[in-house]
Amino acid sequence: MSGIKYLLTIIVLSTMILSCNDEINRPVVLDCQFDDNPTYQQNPKSEEFQTLLDNYVSKGLPGAILLVKDEQGFFIGSSGMADIKENIPMQACHVSKIASITKFMLGVAVMRMQEKGVLSLDDPVNKYISSDYLKKIDNGDSPLTIRNLMNHTTGIYEVIEDQGFYLQVLNDPTRLWTADDLLKYVYNKESMFVFNPADTVGYSNTNYLLLSMVIESATGRPHSVTLHNEVIDLLNLEDTYYFYHDPLPESGIAQGYYDLYNNGNLENLTQWNTGSGNGYGGVYSTVWDMYRFIDALFIQKSLLNQSSLDEMLTFHPDIESGKYLGVACFKDFINIGDPERDYAWGHRGRDLSYSADLYYFPTHQATMALIVNYGTDGDSPLRPVYNEMRDNIARLIIRD
Repeated sequence: MSGIKYLLTIIVLSTMILSCNDEINRPVVLDCQFDDNPTYQQNPKSEEFQTLLDNYVSKGLPGAILLVKDEQGFFIGSSGMADIKENIPMQACHVSKIASITKFMLGVAVMRMQEKGVLSLDDPVNKYISSDYLKKIDNGDSPLTIRNLMNHTTGIYEVIEDQGFYLQVLNDPTRLWTADDLLKYVYNKESMFVFNPADTVGYSNTNYLLLSMVIESATGRPHSVTLHNEVIDLLNLEDTYYFYHDPLPESGIAQGYYDLYNNGNLENLTQWNTGSGNGYGGVYSTVWDMYRFIDALFIQKSLLNQSSLDEMLTFHPDIESGKYLGVACFKDFINIGDPERDYAWGHRGRDLSYSADLYYFPTHQATMALIVNYGTDGDSPLRPVYNEMRDNIARLIIRD
């Protein structure tokens, strides 16, 4: 998700933070297949990857899990804590929220729907969403297509930036939001830019909220069913869940943290829900399931045909936050080396108390799946620490 610009200005809810978190399943120490298994330490850079994780946890990140796979083998490791209060160490098998990587998975589901003839990316959005909705959305009366939603060229107002929405999150952190609930914060708000997809692009979570509505109209069933049928269940991703449509695992998930007051203290915001389950976020997973998804997509090429992959990997020429935007996919890490060969395809995940990255470096035939149980959606002293870590992981991956 995009940045939370004003969250840190509201500091009156500390008692709420403490009162909510006992309700969620907390993580336990797991019998994890990756722990002390030499199969997953075959990569010759394994020691360097582990040292890097340990270094950035020592700089304040609560916990981190990293999977790297290239032609020389796997590295799968972890560092830090999955639950600070209960002193539970982070393990590679722990489930964590992967935030906007939800869009990546949902986008692949839509591409599969196009291959089956259920819809086309060039279909007008108003074929699926009533004008009763669109007329209240700035740019909603433009000739929007499904493709415009998926590659963020609509200019539609960003619900995650809305102050009224975040006030409601702060007042009721565990609320389960519906599409109608969320659209109330989009109606009659000025668009980010005039609709001109050839020239202008801008990331907005609202695009994937609307995409979830398109899917439901096209199929006549919840979009969560489509996500399961076309990705999660198809690949048998047994440790992947779409909250709030799926119950989270009984053994619990890694707790999520954020320096809410910019005072160096990490607050447990695991239960705080910024609209999960509405197309733009809500998937919880492990680095192993993340790897299996991106491996099927870009390496095995068992999810999509080449024409669909070519559509996903068509990127807008504008650079936004150090990346190019494609159809449910980014071209990222364009500034860490030679931009002609050292880039990666995939997606970032940023939420209030979780962060993740899932990428494939095609020139280097390398995959990176990263989970950190700290939120980098909002600005805090640890956000640049996380960004530095992800860039240094990528630099190590591309190093000969």
